[in-house]
Amino acid sequence: MKIGKREGKGLDMLDKCYFCKADVDQQLVTIDYRWGDTLVIIKDVPAAVCQQCGEKYLSSSVYKELERLAKSKNHIMDKMTVDVLVFEESSAV
Repeated sequence: MKIGKREGKGLDMLDKCYFCKADVDQQLVTIDYRWGDTLVIIKDVPAAVCQQCGEKYLSSSVYKELERLAKSKNHIMDKMTVDVLVFEESSAV
């Protein structure tokens, strides 16, 4: 996830992906945000998303709001349980 090059109002951030140069579209996405040891899932985040490689770009104002939401936890709408796996390097031969 990268922060967009230029910021306008709303979702107007950039037209092309920094990595693959493909077009980006403005979408609402779900972001998994880690704050310390806590994982927070934030839905309906405005982002520019590359249509080829899937890279997500967020404006600085959106990113600041993600930080504020993750710290406050005042807007918790739901909770979920997720599996946590441990990668074992010896198994990857």
